[in-house]
Amino acid sequence: MSGRRNILITVGFVLSISLISSALTAMMMFHYDSRLQFNLLNTVCGEVLEQDPQAEKIISAALKEYTGGNADGTARKDVLSVWGYRIADFSHSLHWTGDLAVAAGVLAGFCLLLVTLLYRNKKESMRIQGLAEYLEQANMGKAVILSTTGEDDFSKLEDEIYKTVTFLYQTKEAAVQAKNDFAENLSNIAHQIKTPITAISLSLQTMQRDNSNNKVEQIQKQLLRLSHLEEALLVLSRLDSGTLILQREEVDVFTVLVLASDNLQELLTATGTSVDIPELGGMAITVDLDWTMEAVMNLMKNCMEHNPGGTIHCAYEQNPLYTEIRIWDEGAGFLKEDMPYLFERFYRGRNAHEGGIGIGLALAKEILKRQNGTIRATNKQGAGACFEIRLYSH
Repeated sequence: MSGRRNILITVGFVLSISLISSALTAMMMFHYDSRLQFNLLNTVCGEVLEQDPQAEKIISAALKEYTGGNADGTARKDVLSVWGYRIADFSHSLHWTGDLAVAAGVLAGFCLLLVTLLYRNKKESMRIQGLAEYLEQANMGKAVILSTTGEDDFSKLEDEIYKTVTFLYQTKEAAVQAKNDFAENLSNIAHQIKTPITAISLSLQTMQRDNSNNKVEQIQKQLLRLSHLEEALLVLSRLDSGTLILQREEVDVFTVLVLASDNLQELLTATGTSVDIPELGGMAITVDLDWTMEAVMNLMKNCMEHNPGGTIHCAYEQNPLYTEIRIWDEGAGFLKEDMPYLFERFYRGRNAHEGGIGIGLALAKEILKRQNGTIRATNKQGAGACFEIRLYSH
């Protein structure tokens, strides 16, 4: 509310109280005046009767004619009361007019006071609603500069809210900038790695022509490892910077698992590992098919590396809250000391596969997290390592 509105509210309060006070004062004065008239007439009638007792009938008849009352006594000192007259009887013509005037004044005062209070409450409600809407816009990142609406009780609160929102925006921008810088640096590192990979690749081709098979095999392993590292770093940098856009669509869980297994078929065949994917009925999930398949492939690959020649088992179920996918092997399972760190980037456990870079599980977790999902690792009783994925519906 502006200063002008505050003045209007103050004037409304003053007028309301003034009207009510005036009406009550008028009522008191009216009754006081009526009592004076009654006492005066009482005194006059008493004096007349003392001088001429025979005038009683004349006075009584005159009073009855004036007021419509009935005489029922002959006392001399308080003649009018003895005769049955009251104060109101001598102000009969003004009585109802005065009462109506007083009632009208009081009613008008209360109405004006009520209107003033309602007006003030409405303005305060609008003010609170405006600040609440501003905070909602701030939460959605759409807040604009608060416009000045004048000095009132909410001005200090408005200033503090604006300062807080501005500080939060600045903090957010700084955090986003730091994140972008980190992602850019990570991307630069990945691109820098690409140069020696290319050089190694060219050297490998030269050595292949010279039939240096021993060294060729070693270089091929290192080259493959560097290639995987470069690809993983580029994906992680895109995830960190938010430039990796996930195209979510409705797909069947069975389809995701089968496609992931098919993409690993060459590795599975080479190690003699099989994948058991039962058909448990249609269960739709809303995810990015390619990247979710990538996450599942990393989990299957982990199971294959820790139990080559065995079987990778899959199971899935759905409820109103989430869809759960379980992938486990028949190996020795995870070491207790490794379990808290399994999904950390570049972490390689004691029994990690030779040539691994420690990014697969971290990448899988990040992809699932960005699709409203979670993942945890456990040791399945009587089996081996088990991964539990939950993709939430909301």
